[in-house]
Amino acid sequence: MTTTTPSRGRRRAPTRMERAAGKAAALQRPRVILALLLLLGLTCVMLLDGYLRAEVGGDERVRDGASAGKVPDKVLDGGPILTFRNGKPVTQTIPKKTIVLTFDDGPNPTYTPTVLKILKKYDVPGTFFLVGSMVSRYPSIVKQMVAQGNEVGIHTFTHVDLSYQSDARIKREMEQTQLALAGAAGITTTLFRAPYSSETDAIDNYSYPVYKKLGASGYTSVFVDTDSDDWKQPGVAKIIKWATPSGTSGSSVLFHDAGGVRSQTMKALPQYIEKMKAKGYTFTTVSGAIAKNAAARLASGTGAGAGAGAATGTSAGTVEAGARPSAAGGGTGGAGGNGSGNGSRNGISVLQGAHREATGMTLYEGKALIYAVTVAEWVVPGLAAGLTVVGIAVMSRFGMMLILARRHHRQRNKRRFSWGPTVTRPVTVIVPAYNEKECIANTLESLARSTHPIEVIVVDDGSSDGTSEIAREAARSFGMTNVRVIRQENAGKPAALNNGVRSASYDIVVMMDGDTVFEPDTVRHLVQPFADPEVGAVAGNAKVGNRNTVIGAWQHIEYVMGFNLDRRMYDLLRCMPTIPGAIGAFRREAVLQVGGMSEDTLAEDTDITIAMHREGWRVVYQEHAKAWTEAPASLKQLWSQRYRWSYGTMQALWKHRKSLTDKGPSGRFGRVGMPLVVIFQIITPVFAPLIDVFTVYSMIFVDFWASLAMWFAVLGIQLLCAAYAFRLDREKYRYLLMMPLQQLAYRQMMYLVLIHSSITALTGGRLRWQKLKRTGEVGTPAGAS
Repeated sequence: MTTTTPSRGRRRAPTRMERAAGKAAALQRPRVILALLLLLGLTCVMLLDGYLRAEVGGDERVRDGASAGKVPDKVLDGGPILTFRNGKPVTQTIPKKTIVLTFDDGPNPTYTPTVLKILKKYDVPGTFFLVGSMVSRYPSIVKQMVAQGNEVGIHTFTHVDLSYQSDARIKREMEQTQLALAGAAGITTTLFRAPYSSETDAIDNYSYPVYKKLGASGYTSVFVDTDSDDWKQPGVAKIIKWATPSGTSGSSVLFHDAGGVRSQTMKALPQYIEKMKAKGYTFTTVSGAIAKNAAARLASGTGAGAGAGAATGTSAGTVEAGARPSAAGGGTGGAGGNGSGNGSRNGISVLQGAHREATGMTLYEGKALIYAVTVAEWVVPGLAAGLTVVGIAVMSRFGMMLILARRHHRQRNKRRFSWGPTVTRPVTVIVPAYNEKECIANTLESLARSTHPIEVIVVDDGSSDGTSEIAREAARSFGMTNVRVIRQENAGKPAALNNGVRSASYDIVVMMDGDTVFEPDTVRHLVQPFADPEVGAVAGNAKVGNRNTVIGAWQHIEYVMGFNLDRRMYDLLRCMPTIPGAIGAFRREAVLQVGGMSEDTLAEDTDITIAMHREGWRVVYQEHAKAWTEAPASLKQLWSQRYRWSYGTMQALWKHRKSLTDKGPSGRFGRVGMPLVVIFQIITPVFAPLIDVFTVYSMIFVDFWASLAMWFAVLGIQLLCAAYAFRLDREKYRYLLMMPLQQLAYRQMMYLVLIHSSITALTGGRLRWQKLKRTGEVGTPAGAS
């Protein structure tokens, strides 16, 4: 073979494999970003949903019994409508024989529609003080509420006591509620009622500055004269009695249409309306009451200077202060129809004088909020239900693995167990190698010690590092006359394996990687199942040789628990999905029957295993046949390897999808093995990161200790499974100390790899076989017994 030296000053042209690797890397980067963005998007949806439910940023503190020494007496003893003009408080009372029905804490999908039906039936308006988070969740109810002629006000976004909050939080609570109203009904409002407030005499030194600041922004704070105390659920009769004002005085009356069970309120409300109408009362809204007061003052010649309650709005969260009632359509004050003051001026309803049409960015941002919440309302409960199913499936799988693994171990380790007559005839060992100069000598040295007669075929797949020469020299130094080295142009691992199969002298072929080391008895144990004529392939027990690093220890746990425990289960179910490339044995006729190693997928080992199942061959697991392989030593190499494995597995499953509807052995694998692999190797791991996200979310925003206890409970179950797997494989338990860290770091990376692979598969990406950098440190069977 001749080589050419590039001219000085000119760069060497990249090889075909290098060009392919460059293209693959270029394709991978955007998909990695897409996978991360997908996880970030779901996290944001969860945070939004938690914020709406007051789990994120929730504050349940309620101030009680504070001093009111700094609150003016005219405010404490004044009417239920509080405004500020030039920083000075102005209160208004409700006109005589007038009721302002107010409802707090809604909207509620159960009770608010019932309230609206009752109000419509009796032709009575109401004023609803709405929680912004509930508005964003049930926008259609608010839209109906406004269309029906009712007035709405702000009750904050998350129902927090504003006296404990910073100025920034107060501003956010108001603006977000305004946006929710804009998105739901196309309006904003100037009315406000603070959570946990009732009558004006409850204002204290901490809450008064809040009202004053909001008043300076043009908000009208609304309190109550009469509290039905329906939240106590005292009974219908008491609710009606407590909601009835004394004598002929007007009143702002408080009911609740949300925040608890309100069935008594629903029964009391129609009876209350009938009772008050019979006594000659009329019903109006807060703006209607302000308009009545203004009309009365105009009629008496006292002017309208005090009417700041229905100011003109300019944007969501900030309104002009000091506007006269006439600006809100006041001044008519007339009682329309039932005498409720439902007049209008310039087409603007007096009853909705506090409403402002939402326009511009306020409207668009409001609609965006509603759409985002709608997505969260669908996605988060759906994910929660899906994750519950996934959790049950995972726990069931753990239970099934433990039961079947124990059964498999006891069955295969009985003294009387036998596959049949001992297999003693020679077999062919095929070693595909591409640039394996660091490892190939160790591989051949281990085969030189084999206690079973073997022929070794090293297929050099176009190596450029002298692999074939090293292999020949190693064979001579070890006195191996049974080694053949075949060179071929670089065509990939499947082509190299097929070349070896065609060149094999014996009817059983053992396949191993060029970086793998066998124990002396490995081949002997591996070929014994072929005493059973139904067996077409045997999976060996792959071990991580370089396990003394953190990454190596993590992979060691994964190999023992994830791979080998799984294979015991799949063996008994007769649906083994994969024979590891590091150690596997095949009947030569079975390999040729299925067309050899296919280049259709990146997981040629999974591909041929499924193909053998479909042809009726039995595939088994031989736990005593151990191979020591060099696992990736860096996160980058690990990502590359697992990305190829995951993507190749998806390709193989898609290639053999027709097995789902086949009959016979093919159908058996399709209806048993295929669903198990899809559920537990693709679907479950894809959703698994969300379990961790939910756990972290719950720790931070819901119940830290309960969530932490649940996480440790799941970790404990996994540790038990891992410990049992280590016991079956006679491994040292000290590596299990790395398992908590593995759950926090390594597992998350594997999830991202699988999501990355899924996106590649869904977007139609293609990958080529990739070569990992080897160190050759697995020179002897590390830890072998």
